[in-house]
Amino acid sequence: MQSSQTISIERDMGIPLSDGTRLSAQIWMPEGTQTTPLPAILEYLPYRKSDGTAARDHGMHLHFAQHGYVSIRVDRRGCGDSEGTFDDEYSEQELSDGIEVINWIAAQSWCSGNIGIQGISWGGFNGLQLAMRRPEPLKAVISIGTTVNRYTDDIHYKGGIQVSENIGWAATAMSWNSMPADPALRTDWRTLWMQRLESTPFLAQTWMQHKNHDAYWKHGSVCEDYTAIQAPVLVMGGQHDGYRNAMSDLVEHSSGIVKGVLGPWSHKYPNISTISPSIDYLSEALHWWDHWLKGIENGVQDLPDYRAYIMDSCPPDPALKHRDGHWAVERKWPSGNVSRTNHILQSESDQGKLVKTNLSCGQGAGEYFPFGFGPGELPDDQSADNAHALCFDLPPTLETTDILGAPQIQLTISADQPRAHVYVRLCDERLDGTSSLITMGMLNLRHHTGADTARDLVPGQPVTVTISLDQTAYRLPKGHRLRVAISPSYWPYAWPEADNTTLIVHAATLSLPCRRNITSLDEWSFPSPPQMEQRRQDHHSDSPEEKYWRTDPISGGISLIVRSGRNQTSDLVNGLKTGSELQEIWTIQPDDPASAKVEITWERWLTRGDTTARSVVITQMSTTTNHFDVAQTMTAFENDVQIYYKEMQDKIAR
Repeated sequence: MQSSQTISIERDMGIPLSDGTRLSAQIWMPEGTQTTPLPAILEYLPYRKSDGTAARDHGMHLHFAQHGYVSIRVDRRGCGDSEGTFDDEYSEQELSDGIEVINWIAAQSWCSGNIGIQGISWGGFNGLQLAMRRPEPLKAVISIGTTVNRYTDDIHYKGGIQVSENIGWAATAMSWNSMPADPALRTDWRTLWMQRLESTPFLAQTWMQHKNHDAYWKHGSVCEDYTAIQAPVLVMGGQHDGYRNAMSDLVEHSSGIVKGVLGPWSHKYPNISTISPSIDYLSEALHWWDHWLKGIENGVQDLPDYRAYIMDSCPPDPALKHRDGHWAVERKWPSGNVSRTNHILQSESDQGKLVKTNLSCGQGAGEYFPFGFGPGELPDDQSADNAHALCFDLPPTLETTDILGAPQIQLTISADQPRAHVYVRLCDERLDGTSSLITMGMLNLRHHTGADTARDLVPGQPVTVTISLDQTAYRLPKGHRLRVAISPSYWPYAWPEADNTTLIVHAATLSLPCRRNITSLDEWSFPSPPQMEQRRQDHHSDSPEEKYWRTDPISGGISLIVRSGRNQTSDLVNGLKTGSELQEIWTIQPDDPASAKVEITWERWLTRGDTTARSVVITQMSTTTNHFDVAQTMTAFENDVQIYYKEMQDKIAR
């Protein structure tokens, strides 16, 4: 079909579930499906299709529909315009509902019976998880910004260490879930809203109670059974995203057809990344769908296993918009073109080197998830952080080196405390004197025998651990040095252990995956993205976005302040007016890791006609030697009259 195909848009098609709950779907329907059923493309999310993702959804799903697909965007249970209540991310309820949605779509007269599922982040996760259950109509998957292991590689824990995005995400999720359905679509929207507010889960408590790699995290983790996914998967992600490892992991371990693409992107679809070069994702996706859903022979099954954008070295820039580099192709992955070189950084025969907690280390980290929402999201010059770390420098490179894969470091290490963390950063020491972060990894040393159980260290007794750093594709120019920086803390990227720690590194070996085929020419060509049809919206902000550090002159406390600005959107298509405002304050005393605390305030509102629904969610977290103290309050207003208040708090053992 041609891109001029006439499309009808139904913004609230009901999908009935077996328990009587109605999910709300927006459907882009090509003309003629009454006589010629078409394959369907599903995106299944909690992020409010009427306002949260409306701008992004419009051009993408319209494009798919114009090329011969019924394209469907569904709000999951308890979210957006759907009925029911929300329980947790990737819950059994969510996945069971998802199977019902897929089977319902396949049974419709306008559907050929073949369905593909796509998504980024949440939608990337649940697409893979639904594929593990093998619903018969699901023929193909595109998963972007995703992970195979919910414990080691999600927004909650990394190497067994609670990352700060865990509480940040709990605050954001509660704010999202505090808003009602569009009053224009639900006559009982107030009743549904009160049910939604009453049932809002205390997610921070749940996630913090599961501090080890237990059954809670194994649920929905693809790595528990790679063979369960039989549908072909196209998996994509960016090196400036928090999720960098699923592409390599899925291609390497899956038994079915999986093709991986590692780009330079932020946490966005590859055609709208805030870091270029972006690619024509829509055409890439259509090629995938055309073969697996329509049976068109276009060769996608013979695509290379792994396509990676090898990024050139560049000066650190927290506001980076473009990354020079080139596309590399590996027909098979793992590749015989990549071999590991080992570099001994510290020998056991030498005197151990020590590093002590310095809570200023981490100020150059950047955000876990760069979205392009505010200033300074990317890592800054690492030199200041390196000054507070134990650093090992390799000799200057004698020739250009391409790193492709996950660097690893083996450490024999001891601590003077029973509980300790170790953070490892791999940096490019450039000829201009700056230090650029290439990749990093971390480990809660209480997991030195495995992530399932935390065991206290014996102070002073060495343990040997191997830490995998995040996947990278990076060109180190001739004359540059690699620097390995090791520290016991990395605030505010992650929550520090409660006591100041001295680590002693007795032995250290860096294993570096190096690619032999050195070229500066693109080995693959991705077209630039065409302009999608833009949804008609007006945006404005009443205040600027801010991110800055502040030191209290009296207490000496160090604070990071982040403000989003007061952002408002008027949707000229459906008439909704929505807005939000965010403030985060992260504070720590420079000599006391147990003093770490944060307060996050989200305000969100929705206006339909003369009715405004508004919520304020305040999330606080602090620590003691043995506990995390977490509290959340949620207040809801209708036309500035308070209609609901809820308070949740708990003290959770570290």
